[in-house]
Amino acid sequence: MLQKLNKKLEKMMPLITPTSVVIGVLLTAYLAPFSYLVPWIFAFITFSGALSSNFTSLKRAIAHPFPILLALFTLHLIMPAWAWVVGHLTFPGDSFTITGLILAVVIPTGISSFIWVAMKHGNIALTLSIILIDTLISPFVVPYSLTLFVGSNIEMDISSMMQGLFFMVVLPSVLGMLVNHLTKGECTKTLSPTLAPFSKIGLGVVVILNSAEIAPYLQNVNLKLIKTAGVVFFIAFCGYLISWGIGRLMKLEPDVIVALVFTGGMRNISAGAVIAITFFPPEVAVPVVVGMLFQQILASIYAGFIDRVYSVQLIEQKYTA
Repeated sequence: MLQKLNKKLEKMMPLITPTSVVIGVLLTAYLAPFSYLVPWIFAFITFSGALSSNFTSLKRAIAHPFPILLALFTLHLIMPAWAWVVGHLTFPGDSFTITGLILAVVIPTGISSFIWVAMKHGNIALTLSIILIDTLISPFVVPYSLTLFVGSNIEMDISSMMQGLFFMVVLPSVLGMLVNHLTKGECTKTLSPTLAPFSKIGLGVVVILNSAEIAPYLQNVNLKLIKTAGVVFFIAFCGYLISWGIGRLMKLEPDVIVALVFTGGMRNISAGAVIAITFFPPEVAVPVVVGMLFQQILASIYAGFIDRVYSVQLIEQKYTA
């Protein structure tokens, strides 16, 4: 029953996020008080994804850091530079919106990329490595990236942010790999499939609660908001495409390319929304918040592209590894 539910949820992934955003905005008065649950749900999603990885595969990924460096280079140099160019072309002189567009792509890669990489038979160990490393360096990289491309610095409680990210990503990831190690991989066949549908449901709940928190920024629909949404969609679409192109250019294995595509295209929008709302005016927060609408839809589109190009190779590679 759970496997059937998981397959149905996989097909519904493109609809889960926009539907969740609408629910969160409409029911903000009732749901906003439950936002404290987000870190716990994130931790569960990360733990569930990490069950399919182990310390050996993580060590192998770190021992060959080239793909990780490619991912970080794309996340924190190529994409912010691209957002800066597109922002100045589409919103000349609007420093707040440009800052928001850049912030939307310099925030850490999305934890939910776990789900998509696992579904498309990508390299989970590499994905985990990218998420862990990017999360650990994000308190330092995000403000300095903004300084580089925007020219303004921001102050963050680095200690508190590191503690939060450690709880949401690092600790549950290590626990998941530890369970895999202790069960000698049996959890991948038993526990992981059981938790998979709940992980996807959890992702929807996270989006609902985050949307409830930032509902005021989405309720005033005007021409600028529509234009901002279009630009955010374009930049996010390019994130997946650029990551794929770099993987192909470097002639990497299909499972590695899949990991680069989703980690390069997805972002931890929740963290980005918190940073934007806490440290910037509302105009800066809008592009980050709007990104919630498109992330899962774009992931689904690129998942379809991957199926057409790599499906057979990825399955063969998975079962011959």
